[in-house]
Amino acid sequence: MPWFDYLKPLADGAWITVQLTVFSTILGALLSFIFGIGKLSDNWAIRAISIAYIEVFRGTSLLVQLFWLYFALPIAGDAIGLDLRLPPVVAGVAALGLNIGAYGAEVVRGAIQAVTPSQYEAATALNFTSRQTLWKISLPQAIPEMMPSFGNLAVQNLKDTALASLISLGDLAFRAEQLRNYTQDSTTIYTIVLLMYFGMALVLTAMMRVLEASVGRWRGARS
Repeated sequence: MPWFDYLKPLADGAWITVQLTVFSTILGALLSFIFGIGKLSDNWAIRAISIAYIEVFRGTSLLVQLFWLYFALPIAGDAIGLDLRLPPVVAGVAALGLNIGAYGAEVVRGAIQAVTPSQYEAATALNFTSRQTLWKISLPQAIPEMMPSFGNLAVQNLKDTALASLISLGDLAFRAEQLRNYTQDSTTIYTIVLLMYFGMALVLTAMMRVLEASVGRWRGARS
């Protein structure tokens, strides 16, 4: 089987990988801000929920989280009379997003806490509320500091999508394994897959750097 015949099924798988990456990264970014800010809340209940989420999803395996959502959650749902079966794409996006969100939440928390105390003192002097301080002082200065770490997390998330093949989701890794089983041409297939993941990672890195440069202008605008 000529090597170029592998490209069509692998490209179909790569498109699933791109969708997984985009949707789970967006979900992870939202969760990062929700629980990163929540961990700094004065409300003990919000803070406790945020800490519990972060520690559970950072302290357990992504693979186990994926299997739990896809295999165990439906069984738990049946026990209480609910249909909690998730399509493979939804389970993959949810597991990846929840996992990256827990790591991103610590990035958000650290960046906000890194804002100099004098900025908060100025907000107090201006009689800002906590919400005004967050939106007008903390986040505009913290977000540019978060971007390099978020870029690394996004690339890691792209690579982690390969685990979704274990729940029969037809992503790039799943298509590669199907082709390998059919042709036994492991060297050619996995070389192409390696290059495809590398190419997607380069594109994602470039996009994150453009976003980082755009957000970085906020520093100049405030100085």
